[in-house]
Amino acid sequence: MRILGVSAFYHDSAAVLIDDGRIAAAAQEERFSRQKHDASFPEKAIAYCLEQAGGGLGKVDYVAFYDKPFLKFERLLETYLAFAPKGFQSFRMAIPLWLKEKLFQKNLLGREFRKFDDGFDGREKLLFAEHHQSHAASAFFPSPFEDAAVLTMDGVGEWATTSVALGSGNRLEMIKEIHFPHSLGLLYSAFTYYTGFRVNSGEYKLMGLAPYGEPRYAGLITDNLIDVKSDGSFRLDQSYFDYCSGLTMTKPRFHDLFGAPPRRPEELLTQRHMDLAASIQAVTEDVVLKITRWLADETGASNLCLAGGVALNCVANGKVLGDGRFADIWIQPAAGDAGGALGAALLVYHRFMDRSRRPLDGQDAMRGSFLGPEFTQSQIEERLLRAEAKFTSMSDGETIAAAAAALADGKAVGWFQGRMEFGPRALGGRSILGDARSPAMQKILNLKVKYRESFRPFAPSVLAEDLADWFELDRQSPYMLVVADVAKKRRRQMSDEEKTLFGIDKLNVVRSEIPAVTHVDYSARIQTVHTSTNPRYHALIKRFKDLTGCPVIVNTSFNVRGEPIVCTPEDAFYCFMGTEIDVLVAGNCYLDKEDQDTSLKRDYKDAFELD
Repeated sequence: MRILGVSAFYHDSAAVLIDDGRIAAAAQEERFSRQKHDASFPEKAIAYCLEQAGGGLGKVDYVAFYDKPFLKFERLLETYLAFAPKGFQSFRMAIPLWLKEKLFQKNLLGREFRKFDDGFDGREKLLFAEHHQSHAASAFFPSPFEDAAVLTMDGVGEWATTSVALGSGNRLEMIKEIHFPHSLGLLYSAFTYYTGFRVNSGEYKLMGLAPYGEPRYAGLITDNLIDVKSDGSFRLDQSYFDYCSGLTMTKPRFHDLFGAPPRRPEELLTQRHMDLAASIQAVTEDVVLKITRWLADETGASNLCLAGGVALNCVANGKVLGDGRFADIWIQPAAGDAGGALGAALLVYHRFMDRSRRPLDGQDAMRGSFLGPEFTQSQIEERLLRAEAKFTSMSDGETIAAAAAALADGKAVGWFQGRMEFGPRALGGRSILGDARSPAMQKILNLKVKYRESFRPFAPSVLAEDLADWFELDRQSPYMLVVADVAKKRRRQMSDEEKTLFGIDKLNVVRSEIPAVTHVDYSARIQTVHTSTNPRYHALIKRFKDLTGCPVIVNTSFNVRGEPIVCTPEDAFYCFMGTEIDVLVAGNCYLDKEDQDTSLKRDYKDAFELD
């Protein structure tokens, strides 16, 4: 039984193939098109999934789409009627697209799938799931739990913005929803827009900026923008927001409330912007905790699964875990719309086909989220030669030893190994690595490699067996979706002068034995590395520990600002040559920047649209 799941036409289009309940392949279209957050029909991702499984679309039993376009169209019409005559311009822009393309999306999808199989019959094979059902399914069915409560939060699906479900075995029951325009995701995105970052991509920046500020505006937010009840349900005062009827996120009344117009992109960040970030982060955490506490009390569930864009707020996730109302939590690593493709396919398999879940054995079904393309050693060598790269081919042991030595020597290392990750995080398949002990590494990677804002923190990859010795976390975190504090014994006592610093001045203070991954509030977005899911990456960190005594390295995604994570050996080489990465390790090919032809150097700093 093969089921192809697809998400498309909003952002982060993706394709997933389920083969007898096993996740065989999954990838976002952006990795192939090189267009970040690509929303187009995921033709290349589908082609990859079909190739990986062996066989064309004709051997797929069903195709599942991740939302229902008619329900979305209904929301668009009802929203316009509720706010008319305001919003006519946005309505006039949206309606032709919907009438031409999205309202008749089943026909459009049928035409696209017939490019893969002339005989594709959408009436028989094409099924549609609701958006939040897809999210909930992506969270529960691959989780390691037999039973769990499921919370999904995002901007908006068809109507739902927050939903609660109960999962048991192969069953998933939706029990409660909050509907548009009341959305925690859109509230957070409103502040993303207001502080000068791009909606649907800059939310990470806002979260990373928050620890530099104080939540001075939290009271203004809860007194004016959002009314939160004890169970976490909420309503937003729409007189402050413009996303229903306009072309921006916020209205002049919002700007008056916070005392200034929106920050322009690339404008200097001030303490005020940092305080705004801290404030909306605090409010978000409070709402999420109210919901999860109510959910624990109402359902009696001991496990919690999370998905939807808000579930990528790893600081809030850490607070939920630390709150202790649930024995354990599991977060879908592709929590955004890309993961909806997975959830839609799983809904068809488990609910429509009534197939049982595979034995769990305490493991999740994501296989480390390494579900994308991989390349053999001969393919890597052939592609690098075609790109005119200079490299040395080594044995496995030699490659691990050379890469670990480069890290210990303070070099930035591009790490291209095995299958590409599914979801927004690089987990040791397509990563840029550095020495976590280096006080300068964060700034070097941000400014000279990633070409992004200096304040943005980096995540540590730590050997799973050494987690408790370095971080205050008693659970594994393989998908880099939980924030916890650096262990007290690893911290450095700050001087009185350092304690008085505010805002961005906090950045250069060395706070621990691993300053490159210690944020200004002593927190870290932790990835635990396991031999079961990524033995090669584990071996690298183990070798680094043998050399240095430290089982922690810096791990950031292999790309520059505005670029999707690299997919192919060529992508990796071009990024290597366009940045100040010192060493590239692709399979068993070792590339030193000093050996490369300087005429191949690329200008990557301005090559991609800013995110």
